[in-house]
Amino acid sequence: MAASRRPTLADVAREVGVSAKTVSRVLNEDGPVSPRTREQVLAAVAELGFQPNLMARNIRVGGPDTTIGLVIPDLANPFFGAVARAIEDTVGERGLTLLMGSSADDPGRERALTDKFLARRVSILMIVPSVGADHSHLKSHRAAGLPVVFLDRPGVGLSTDSIVSSNRAGTHDGVAHLIAHGHRRIGFIGDLPVKLYTRRERLAGYRTALQEAGLAYDRALVTNAHDQPAAATATAQLLALADPPTALFAGNNMVALGMVAELARSGRKDVAVVAFDDVPLAEALEPALTVVAQDPEEIGRAAAATALARLDGDRSRARTITVPTRLIVRGSGERCAPAVRAV
Repeated sequence: MAASRRPTLADVAREVGVSAKTVSRVLNEDGPVSPRTREQVLAAVAELGFQPNLMARNIRVGGPDTTIGLVIPDLANPFFGAVARAIEDTVGERGLTLLMGSSADDPGRERALTDKFLARRVSILMIVPSVGADHSHLKSHRAAGLPVVFLDRPGVGLSTDSIVSSNRAGTHDGVAHLIAHGHRRIGFIGDLPVKLYTRRERLAGYRTALQEAGLAYDRALVTNAHDQPAAATATAQLLALADPPTALFAGNNMVALGMVAELARSGRKDVAVVAFDDVPLAEALEPALTVVAQDPEEIGRAAAATALARLDGDRSRARTITVPTRLIVRGSGERCAPAVRAV
């Protein structure tokens, strides 16, 4: 056998001197085999480094694979990395393996990934929905018993379980915190596209906090960015207004990083900042970053637990689980507005 070729079932059978069917019986524990033959087969498997093709076996017998398919928008975003890690830890206890792919928030790419996962008969499908995606094509799979769970955002065209953060309430708390420190001009930089569920919910929380404080909503103070460079540019534009904000609210962690970088470059130490979602090294910044922290680990655990319950036969109605956020006060959001400092 060539050293560069992966060993096959036939190679194991030839090594032991039995049929491929006998080797299959040993590996799948689905037929009578003598103890001596079993021992020889397992020894040959170890010696040759043979790895069973579970996907091929499961398709052949009509059963699901031992994998879970997870579609996320961005592999580089620490938030989704933490969600995936919690899912992986939870399902790993059941012998399931997590497969993951990035949609780049593109509906077509998301559909292609889900089709690939469905083709290999994954046991569970989890999706962070892209804006504009239609998930009605999953109805037949859901009806056939495949657990489908939406993460971070609800899907469209399919009634199934969703795990989301308290986006609206969390943003309300963060903006109210800035208002309590005397700020009346508060800029908001949200994510793109503007129809993104999390962006819409967080903007709604921003507007509610202003309304409760008797402050008018000013469109000039609201803008958007999807990455750090664009967030830095948006920050500079807000601060260049004739009547600029004295505080800024970052709609997500990527926006926060660009916002903080621009404030540092411009030497603006007088602007208060609160960010939705925590960022790496937030406590190392000067001042440390005040955030509305999501709980990505709990989102991942809740998603995995919900999916596993469905896999075990739970046929109750689809539900939405909202994971609470919490305000972490560190310094950047406690800078008082100029008028308050003068008092």
